[in-house]
Amino acid sequence: MPEHAPRAQAAGAVDGKSAPAERAVDVPDGGPADAIADLIPPHVLALLDRLWSAGHAAYVVGGSLRDALLGWTPHDWDVATDARPERVQALFPGSHYENRFGTVLVPADGGEVVEVTTFRRDHRYGDHRRPDTVTFGDDLLGDLSRRDFTINALAWGRPRSARSSVGAQAVSAELVDAFGGMDDLRRGVLRAVGDPLQRFDEDALRLVRAARLAGQLGYELDPATEAAMRRTADLVRHVSHERIGQELRKLLRARDPSRGLRVMAATGILDVAFPELAAQRGVPQAKARGMDCWEHTLATVDAAKRLRPADERLALAALLHDVGKPSTMGGGHFIGHEDVGAQMAGRLMRRLAIPRDVAEPVVHLIRQHMFNYDPSWTDAAVRRLVQRVGPDAIDDLLLLREADNLGSGQSSDEGRLLELRRRIAEQQRRGFPLSLKDLAVDGDDLQRELGLGPGPLIGALLERLLDSAIADPARNTYRQAILDARAWLPELLERAGDPGTGGPGGNGATAKGAGSTTAHGPTGPTAGTAAARESRGTREARGTQEARG
Repeated sequence: MPEHAPRAQAAGAVDGKSAPAERAVDVPDGGPADAIADLIPPHVLALLDRLWSAGHAAYVVGGSLRDALLGWTPHDWDVATDARPERVQALFPGSHYENRFGTVLVPADGGEVVEVTTFRRDHRYGDHRRPDTVTFGDDLLGDLSRRDFTINALAWGRPRSARSSVGAQAVSAELVDAFGGMDDLRRGVLRAVGDPLQRFDEDALRLVRAARLAGQLGYELDPATEAAMRRTADLVRHVSHERIGQELRKLLRARDPSRGLRVMAATGILDVAFPELAAQRGVPQAKARGMDCWEHTLATVDAAKRLRPADERLALAALLHDVGKPSTMGGGHFIGHEDVGAQMAGRLMRRLAIPRDVAEPVVHLIRQHMFNYDPSWTDAAVRRLVQRVGPDAIDDLLLLREADNLGSGQSSDEGRLLELRRRIAEQQRRGFPLSLKDLAVDGDDLQRELGLGPGPLIGALLERLLDSAIADPARNTYRQAILDARAWLPELLERAGDPGTGGPGGNGATAKGAGSTTAHGPTGPTAGTAAARESRGTREARGTQEARG
């Protein structure tokens, strides 16, 4: 059969890894069926050909056809046929059928998988998610009538019993548009098939999907469809949190996620699916004039997408960065909202089954996002910020602050972010210790040089050495570290009754020969520097205050 190469596009499919850049339909009005054949990849055409040659009706349907018509590259292809599942399995050895909905997974060349589903009618949705029973049939229109939206109820292919060469089939194939889907594609309208109340009552996930598609495609909601969404929004309670999370992640791939989020808010879906976000409405946002916290959040998410379009973690952090404000509001301030928000965001993402490798960095960014840089910061304060946030997360944090600024109607450089970026880059270029493993000494060195046994006292010394080396990287040498540790040891032993420090009164290590430890005395500076004489807790508190302004 002749090859029909799919059109290459820069933008991804709506349900794929990225959102389309713009809406466009490039199908000739006079003969769309001929043009569509060129949009379908060879492995799908080969599958259709086998079904046609066996005398079956077979059509490309659903979101894959929609995306192809819009000029985007679908990531998954769906085929509907009158062939029963067992017949499809017989025609395609190696295929898999393990469900009651008539869908057979057919492997193709290159690792592709095509879902082939028998025409069916669905009967009663008792749980507002899946049909209680399905009936296989031979009627394409009946199959299309059960679908969610008109733009997903298009079909391209051939009816049964037509047998000819592939070239002839491609010419005579037809585009079936029984519900005005092509017109809705051209007009940019999202409209339910048939009675929208019935469609949403059947499957409540369609409510969340409607908001997501309207946002991703930039489409207007058909008035009757929008009204039905408002009336049935509470049905979203029947949708699993995991599926809601999947839809949210797809929505955040859109160029402007705020479009879909606004649909959720306007129809009442937000209150049911994301009550933590719904609570932001009406919460004042002092630095963003004319906005409440919800409007600020929407603007921040869109700004994050412009700064780094493919970064899901940044988009989630932007969406959830102020989720703690409603519960911490008092006297015009939101004291501690970053910590409360981090906890809430963690719980929300666990509920939505967001993978840990995505959720944990998001929680970290939210917890750290309330820094307040000032030009008076010392280089040590800059280094402490990097050490506290982590070198792998510091750029993400600055991007989140940049999006936060833009979402407040401010300059992206508000708070002298460019200056802070420059200073961080300079400190990273010079190099400084970030963790205990970067120190010039380790626990074994301290035990050997100071005559100590293992225990918490060793850990306390190492932590103090790290803090000292961050304050002054020049002190991170083997000789200086041992001198400093010796100088601090009497103080730590004197406080040995504190279980947090360790020692004879607690759980810490003791000198293998107490006299030998004190006999050495502070052979270097009495405590290295004034900062080295401070308790670590005092110095950390001062560093945190310095790093927050």
